[in-house]
Amino acid sequence: MNKSPILLGSLISKISPNLIRYASSASASGSSQRKVAVLGAGGGIGQPLSLLLKLSPLISDLSLYDIQHTKGVGADLSHIETRTKVRAYVGKSELSDALKGMDLVVIPAGVPRKPGMTRDDLFNTNATIVADLVSACAKNCPRAIIAIIANPVNSTVVIASEIMKAHNVYDEKKVVGVTTLDVVRAATFIAEAKGLDPAKVNIPVIGGHSGNTIIPLLSQTSPPVSFSQQELESLTTRIQNAGTEVVEAKAGAGSATLSMAHAGARFSFAVLEALSGKEGVVECGYIASRETEFSYFATPLLFGRNGVERSMGVGKLSDFEKKLIEKAKKELNGNIQSGLTFAKQYLEKSK
Repeated sequence: MNKSPILLGSLISKISPNLIRYASSASASGSSQRKVAVLGAGGGIGQPLSLLLKLSPLISDLSLYDIQHTKGVGADLSHIETRTKVRAYVGKSELSDALKGMDLVVIPAGVPRKPGMTRDDLFNTNATIVADLVSACAKNCPRAIIAIIANPVNSTVVIASEIMKAHNVYDEKKVVGVTTLDVVRAATFIAEAKGLDPAKVNIPVIGGHSGNTIIPLLSQTSPPVSFSQQELESLTTRIQNAGTEVVEAKAGAGSATLSMAHAGARFSFAVLEALSGKEGVVECGYIASRETEFSYFATPLLFGRNGVERSMGVGKLSDFEKKLIEKAKKELNGNIQSGLTFAKQYLEKSK
């Protein structure tokens, strides 16, 4: 028996209020379905992310890849009564098959943070993982949009771009770092502080995806709200350190997985809707930048049929926000340079 769009939409809405619009609009518009791969599907983010993607009528084929556990995850998800077909692949020998024909590749693969670790501590391990996976993307699905979740995003997106360039298939519209979790957290924390419905709060978060490179534009919150200087400082600090808040609360058992899975699904659905022709789709993301003094920078992005159509820029900034950008310069530029250096060394070893 086929599930109606209303029932499927209701199911997704119970999981996350902000995802309902993707399910209902996709069903109503009859938009074409797409093929999506999750690289790292057996992990703490990959499993719940794959579940959310399996529920979406935007996706016809869901390809799951990891170095272990993937067959079990695939079998489990395949029992869910939606039309999305699930295929599971395990190990490097099956990576090429996992990627062929994909429209969107989401990469949550990597090791999680533990208490006391910064995103930079993860760099060498996760940088190599991302470089290997993106190399496979360049060979097997060079036209796919690549959404990078693996931390440190400020560097891994740079690495992914350099790998694609080395294979002569780079398209700056199609390599994006997923910073949606910062937007989700900002909306949640502001709603809590101001007594608003978090599903109706929208706030752009620019810069990067770690520490003080995360710059919430509180002056551009919708619906408009006012903040005291103390509120500006405390909310900004909490948004910037929210990942550490989760790591410490889990006490060594992992990092932000469930909220990141939600954010990754929200970002994926936005991209897929835009690929299918919906206009005016905007989500924040970290990309190669032409609009700022940084070579990579997160801004609100307008998505279209070919990926990122354009950056929406940073808008009018308050003096407080200008200071935040100035404070972020050293760290963000350092992260970008680390990505460039690693990519150069990786490519030299690969020759």
